[in-house]
Amino acid sequence: MGLLDGVFGKKQPQIALFVDGPNIIRKQLNIDLREIKKKVSEHGNIRMARIYLDQFASDKLIEAMVNQAFEPRITTGDVDVTMAVEATEQIVNPEIDIIALMTRDTDFIPALTKAKEHGKKTLIVGIEPGFSVALRNTADILIMINAGEVSRERGRPDRGPYGTQYGHRDQRQQQRPNTQRQEPPRQAPPPPAQQQKTEQKPPEQKPPNPQ
Repeated sequence: MGLLDGVFGKKQPQIALFVDGPNIIRKQLNIDLREIKKKVSEHGNIRMARIYLDQFASDKLIEAMVNQAFEPRITTGDVDVTMAVEATEQIVNPEIDIIALMTRDTDFIPALTKAKEHGKKTLIVGIEPGFSVALRNTADILIMINAGEVSRERGRPDRGPYGTQYGHRDQRQQQRPNTQRQEPPRQAPPPPAQQQKTEQKPPEQKPPNPQ
């Protein structure tokens, strides 16, 4: 602790938050990331907040993440690999005290273990039901979110976060069934029957036979 820390008190821990987008942004979970940031902020100052999305993320979803002060990281490869690499890079950052991950994937356990080896605290934001016990036991700090309760409170379990659904717009349009009623093509009415006028000629009269 430095001299200024002793005068003004211990500095607030600095947090690097990483969100596993394809694993979290689902309409079945219906998670509000604004509430997540509030809960994470109770443990320190969020110095960086990144959310990892794949190439199927819609423009509306990306814009919503930016509006909530998240830095979208779009990747055409494996999202888990990109997120794990960038989270590991922050382990050696002296300005970061806590590595925070929001995920349901146990593939990130090695990154959490490495952070602990370098003296960093680890934080996991988990979602019930179905959260991994291994992830629960790895993190120093655990924040649990019950997705079922969130959906019931909102009363809109069929909607995704911010009114969007994770997926490419063109794909959603192709999957949308065609509900418009198709009427059979109209056939032109037959032409009116032409009335043929027949002229009746009087019967021919034969001259009388001379006797």
